[in-house]
Amino acid sequence: MVSPPDASLLLDYTQAKITIVDEEGTITYVNAAAGRILGYEPEELVGTNAFDYVHPEDRERVAAAFADVVADDPDAASFIEYRYRAVDDGWVWLQSRITELDDSEVDGYVVSSHDVTERIEAERERQTTETRLQEIAAKTGDVLWMFSGDWSECLFVNPAYETIYGLPVETLHDDPRSFLDAIHPDDVRGVQAEMRRLSSGEAVDMEYRVNPDHEYRRWAWVQAEPVVVDGDVERIVGFSRDVTERRRREQQLAVMDKLLRHNIRNDMNVVIGEAEHIEAKDESTLSERTRVIRDTAAQLIMTAEKQREIIELLTDPGTPDEVDLSVAVTRVAERIGERYPDAEIDIDVPEQAAAFALPGIETAIAELAENAIVHATGEPATLQLVCRTTAETVVVEALDDCEPIPEYEYRVITGEHEMDDLYHGSGVGLWLVYWLVELSDGDIEFETPESSGNRVRLTFTRVAD
Repeated sequence: MVSPPDASLLLDYTQAKITIVDEEGTITYVNAAAGRILGYEPEELVGTNAFDYVHPEDRERVAAAFADVVADDPDAASFIEYRYRAVDDGWVWLQSRITELDDSEVDGYVVSSHDVTERIEAERERQTTETRLQEIAAKTGDVLWMFSGDWSECLFVNPAYETIYGLPVETLHDDPRSFLDAIHPDDVRGVQAEMRRLSSGEAVDMEYRVNPDHEYRRWAWVQAEPVVVDGDVERIVGFSRDVTERRRREQQLAVMDKLLRHNIRNDMNVVIGEAEHIEAKDESTLSERTRVIRDTAAQLIMTAEKQREIIELLTDPGTPDEVDLSVAVTRVAERIGERYPDAEIDIDVPEQAAAFALPGIETAIAELAENAIVHATGEPATLQLVCRTTAETVVVEALDDCEPIPEYEYRVITGEHEMDDLYHGSGVGLWLVYWLVELSDGDIEFETPESSGNRVRLTFTRVAD
């Protein structure tokens, strides 16, 4: 009959480090795994205190867990993880279970430990990576997002969502499709079509208008990719970037191109045509045709000057700052009155009307005022400039007695109507006004009063008192 093997010999072949300690933590036995895991020979550890090898930052926690087991606390932790000093003074992460021996022949507590260093380091590396990604996501101006493949769950979105889309992040987690509420109603159907493409496994690249708080005047550029696992779309990841400025510049460049190709070309055709008539020596109408050439050339020069102002504005628009629009309106009225002494100019302004606007916003007011005088239908020309404040805004209005501005013309300017090759526009002045207001984060509105003329209303954010 074969005798049973010595239990201590069997313990030497286990992968776990088995240690027996007394109530003070003194090691009375340790198996050969101590060498494989920590580099110590078992006899080096026997007689020493186990807590002396625990990392100083973990020692108190480990001692408390051991004390709970000694006190037979029913809430004692089943497992504890901590760092343990190796023979080379490095640190090994151990996961240990502490139990009291029931065998009366062996007095002490069994500590069964496994090396979990690789797992802990991998978790820490992953956590570090996640923390860095969260920091990047929190700081970037782009919206980083992730949805489930069927758009039923928002898995991740960073705070930039609130800035670009104008809705709280919480609403997106509560209702993943709520971001559709932030999209311009005319663009929603197109976005939904792209969502279906993503759910079917296609990547998309699109742009649409967002943010109801800004009247959907922000443009978002979105690139998104489906994450396919075993043939199924499990997640959809992407980013959204505010490209409002780029879209604005594209529109500005398109307008300038059309103005140059249409307005200036047409004016030059008039000049050339009249010059040809003079060349034909039509003496009876020579004086009149010379006047047309002079006036058209002067208008062309004025157009070129305004275009130059626009180019300078678009190249270096600056940033909105505090401007007293009451002072600006008063100065404009004084200058226009000096240039056109026969005009009837009426102003109504408060003592102060501080608003956020570009420093050059006075140019926009002056442009409206001069147009009102130059294009007036009656004599004398009349102009009313009004400035008023509300709790949150400063409003400037210019009322004239000119021919009403055609609706299609101001709808092109405000972006409600596309500009095409058949549209010329009456000049560059209104575009200069529009961009000065737009770059001041203001609004411009056109109205035709019941009597006659035009009312142009400029609205800006008021500076808090």
